[in-house]
Amino acid sequence: MFKATQEQIADWKAKHGDVFRIQVEDKSCYLKKPSRKALGYASMAGKENPLKFNEVLLNDCWLAGDEDVKTDDTLFLSVSSKLTELIQVKDAELEKL
Repeated sequence: MFKATQEQIADWKAKHGDVFRIQVEDKSCYLKKPSRKALGYASMAGKENPLKFNEVLLNDCWLAGDEDVKTDDTLFLSVSSKLTELIQVKDAELEKL
């Protein structure tokens, strides 16, 4: 299992903000929040192939980890179920003036 050092995590946080780890059995990966550009591309790619959305998102957010997460279908599908949690939307208010 890939394990990042506290120094690596601190460096990632300084560069990308929040850092997340997803672990599946003895494999793990470290991810950042997706960019708006990647979300747009993933949405377009996902229209024709829903799994492509997750693949694009995983690749854009990837900081480090076990490469098996990207290549093993079972691991990929397990991680895919958590990817949408990286997309954080804040509450907004609409006020008619």
